[in-house]
Amino acid sequence: MNAELAIAQQQDFGPALSRGRALQLLVRLLKEGGIDSAQTDGRVLLCAALGIDHASLIRDGGLPLGSAAAKVVSFAARRLRREPVSRIIGHREFWQARFKITEGVLDPRPETEILVEAVLGHAARFPRESWRILDLGTGSGAILCSLLQGLPESSGVGVDISPAACMVARSNLAALGLRQRGFIVCADWTKALRGRFDVIVSNPPYIASGAIAELEPEVRDHDPRLALDGGDDGLAAYREIIPSLPAFLAPGGLAALELGTGQDRFAGKLLEETLGVPAEVKLDLQGHRRVVLACQKPVTN
Repeated sequence: MNAELAIAQQQDFGPALSRGRALQLLVRLLKEGGIDSAQTDGRVLLCAALGIDHASLIRDGGLPLGSAAAKVVSFAARRLRREPVSRIIGHREFWQARFKITEGVLDPRPETEILVEAVLGHAARFPRESWRILDLGTGSGAILCSLLQGLPESSGVGVDISPAACMVARSNLAALGLRQRGFIVCADWTKALRGRFDVIVSNPPYIASGAIAELEPEVRDHDPRLALDGGDDGLAAYREIIPSLPAFLAPGGLAALELGTGQDRFAGKLLEETLGVPAEVKLDLQGHRRVVLACQKPVTN
């Protein structure tokens, strides 16, 4: 509580402080603490503490903080300790929905939306009556849920080795009304699976073990190591997942995997060798080679 008390005393975050003034002080405090996204973070944290939206904050900026003052101080202290905003407020906006986030799951990143976009683009070009989806390492279930929402006639399975992650994924499926079409399996990759799928996706752990200590504290100290650690060279998950694809990918089915920096050559080559078809790479908004995908050959008569 020492950090919270220091903030309260320094900035006078009391119940009588107006919402508008609190936002100014909160943003300044975060900037002084080295938070690059101070403006956005301050607004989101203040709105979450008050239980209001941004429009209400603008409209009612003169109202006092009231009983929310203590929560504002707590949120500020946690952010200054480099806890991500999504973990402080308990959810993350991803694609077109809000997902519950806990300490047991990877915080979904905006760049992962490229994976969802690539799959939905493929589905638009090659329509089917229904899609069977497999999400390996589902975590919060953000990818699986987003695809189920984008493909209304689809069904899917999410797999994760972490019981805590499976619980969160099931919760997100239920919250989005997708429990009848989505099923979560707690298992080690494909080891507990049977059957074939039209789409297999994965955002696997791809950080080299020795590089985890160099990550930003928001990632290093708050994302589960299990969801980050890709082995000595960061490629262990691809070596596990890609060779298993022929046994689970339906004829003409799509495999799409998220990539770490510089991993497209290895993953792309292994995917091509395994499926016997060319692989394609999609760039994210920063120009990084973010997703590799390839289609299984269809059965020909």
